[in-house]
Amino acid sequence: MKSLLAALALTTALTLPGIATARPITMTAQLNSYGGDGAYLALYVTDASGAYAGSLWMAGGKSKYYRHLTEWYSATGGDTAQIDGISGASVGAGRTLEVTLDLADALFDAGYTLHIDAAVENMRESPNEIAVPLTTAGAGTPVRGRRYVASFAYGM
Repeated sequence: MKSLLAALALTTALTLPGIATARPITMTAQLNSYGGDGAYLALYVTDASGAYAGSLWMAGGKSKYYRHLTEWYSATGGDTAQIDGISGASVGAGRTLEVTLDLADALFDAGYTLHIDAAVENMRESPNEIAVPLTTAGAGTPVRGRRYVASFAYGM
């Protein structure tokens, strides 16, 4: 029940800006074949001023590794309640993460940015692996990551 309430609180936080309607957004991250363990990925949003607005998804189940997702960890203080109910397994090298979430229409074309931090055990951390503005025009446009993510796109 706690997970459900946390997920509802997050969804509400990201769907209320401007009391707008929400739409399903599918986010797809194809990882490089980097030759290491599964990657931990934190997907989160910042507003136009760069302030943390909320977490969308956490790939990786062991909270002791979350501190290696440095930008997300700094923004949230490592608060696991930010991802309670919105987490899954880490993503293996060469594999794809696909997540569909409802996001408020008001987040698009309003200066919000979607970020992905990445970390792999015994390899370098990659804060801001992806930082892409949330725009309707950017939907479906793949972007390259800096280290672990070969390609990322979101579809509406």
